Amino acid sequence: MFVFNAFQMATRQIRRHAMRSALTTLGIVIGTAAVIAMVTLGRGVTTAITSDIAKLGRNMLIVTPGTMQHGPGGGRAAAPPFELEDVRAIQKEIHGIQAVAPTTARGVLAVNGNKNWRSMLNGTDRGFLQVRGWTVAAGRAFSEAEERAGSPACILGETVRKELFGGQEALGANIRVETMSCEVVGVLESKGRSTFGDDQDDLILTTLLAFQRRISGTNDIAAILVGARDGTPTETVQRDITALMRQRRNITPGKEDDFSVRDMKEITALADRTTGILTTLLAAIAAISLLVGGIGIMNIMLVSVTERTREIGIRLAVGAREREVLLQFLIEAMVLSMLGGLLGILLGLGGSALAARPLGVPFVMDWTIVAIAFGFSALVGIGFGFFPAQKAAHLNPIDALHFE
Repeated sequence: MFVFNAFQMATRQIRRHAMRSALTTLGIVIGTAAVIAMVTLGRGVTTAITSDIAKLGRNMLIVTPGTMQHGPGGGRAAAPPFELEDVRAIQKEIHGIQAVAPTTARGVLAVNGNKNWRSMLNGTDRGFLQVRGWTVAAGRAFSEAEERAGSPACILGETVRKELFGGQEALGANIRVETMSCEVVGVLESKGRSTFGDDQDDLILTTLLAFQRRISGTNDIAAILVGARDGTPTETVQRDITALMRQRRNITPGKEDDFSVRDMKEITALADRTTGILTTLLAAIAAISLLVGGIGIMNIMLVSVTERTREIGIRLAVGAREREVLLQFLIEAMVLSMLGGLLGILLGLGGSALAARPLGVPFVMDWTIVAIAFGFSALVGIGFGFFPAQKAAHLNPIDALHFE
């Protein structure tokens, strides 16, 4: 019963000094809103990055020649490129894989009539679509006969199709890619821009042999994309590919690999860790505002104790116990901080929802951080309100009654 009465007295006191109370809670509002907005947007960025990496291919591993050099300068150490026999060896000897796709790429100028567009030409095969999770929206993929013969057939990304053909039909048309005439046999389904701003639809696919014969003039393969079957640990496939490529490239025990096998799950985990650390750091910086708000509450509660000294003296003189006076002022501080916490939650969620759209990230609400932020704001009220409440409870009734 006393707690309810103390709550009523606290709300009455807050309403009596509405402007002062509003300014006091402003620090808590800003701090809580900033913490929730930073964490919510951080989770959205993490989700967007994870989604973009997933668009590159599910359970995908990327095998590339050369290794990253450490120390000043960095860069990739030179190593012999892969050959088609390496791709066939992976297809034949590695278990648990769904598809394998050799790929090599170069920036090219694509021309259709009086329209031209600079894009990235990828020499590959049908496995590329399966590994990368691409869907042919119109037309078809390369036929086995086209791949064997090295026919100059092309599959366009949506951006290239739009730039070269606009509203016209692209299927069956011939475009010029550098010096190669290429028949458009398919158009890829659009994937849009990634979180990093890259246009994933700005690409052209052609058969590997056509690229090697008419564009690069070599038999080199820049990378091998490997898709593991669902249920097969990518770590196992990664280990088996590493062992096979060491054998094929005659790397003796004790020597470093002159190639790398990257698991997209590792890249996803690294991205999650990085964004998680940044989100935590930003939330910690934003939480400083909560501490500043707590100092504001302590300051205004000390002022309130001074203003109500005679009232406190009268209550103590007529029999109020110290713990009751302590609880009264502590509840008042908690009401201020919790009110600020509620307003901060609404402001933080609303602000992050509005900011998510222009930033191009999903709005991911985390009820856990909402509960933590609200609980922390309540603890700030208790922590910073305790000293003024204790000071009020320990007032000498005689001195308080004589206070002017």
